[in-house]
Amino acid sequence: MDTEKYMEEAIRLAKTGMKKGDGGPFGALIVRDGTIIGRGWNRVLVSLDPTAHAEITAIRNACANIGSYWLEGAAIYVNCEPCPMCLAAIYWARITSLTYGASRDDAAAIGFDDALIYKEIAMPPEQRTLRISQQCQSKSVQGMELWKEYEKRKNY
Repeated sequence: MDTEKYMEEAIRLAKTGMKKGDGGPFGALIVRDGTIIGRGWNRVLVSLDPTAHAEITAIRNACANIGSYWLEGAAIYVNCEPCPMCLAAIYWARITSLTYGASRDDAAAIGFDDALIYKEIAMPPEQRTLRISQQCQSKSVQGMELWKEYEKRKNY
C-alpha cells in the first residue's frame, strides 16, 4: 500500500473541491485491497448541507460504489484530522484505519475550530451549551421495540 500516494490524492481532492467553491479545503479517499472505492471533498457550501464534509461524502461514495453500508477492511486517507462527526461516521462505517495529514489545530488556525465540540462531547448533557432535554422516553422506547419484530430487519 502506498500511503503517500493516497495522501497526495486526498490533498488533490481537497484542492479540487476548494477551487470549485464547493466548500472548505478538505479531501478524503477510501481504499480497500489496493483499490480506491470512494472519493470525496467538502461540499458544505454547494450542497447547503453542514454534514457534507469530505469524509462523509467519501463514505457515501464508497458505500454506493460497493453496494454496502459496511466498509470493513477499508482505509480512509484525509488531508486533515476528522472532526467529531466525521470520526463517528468512520467508526459507524466500520472503516479499519485512518490516516490524516494536518491536525485539528492546523484546521483551527484557518478558521475550522472543532475544539468546542470535542469538549462538549465529553461533558454530561446537562452541562453542555446546547440545551438538551429528554421527553416521552417510554413512548419512544415502545416505538423502537417494534424493531425486534420487524420482519425486514437488518442489524447494523
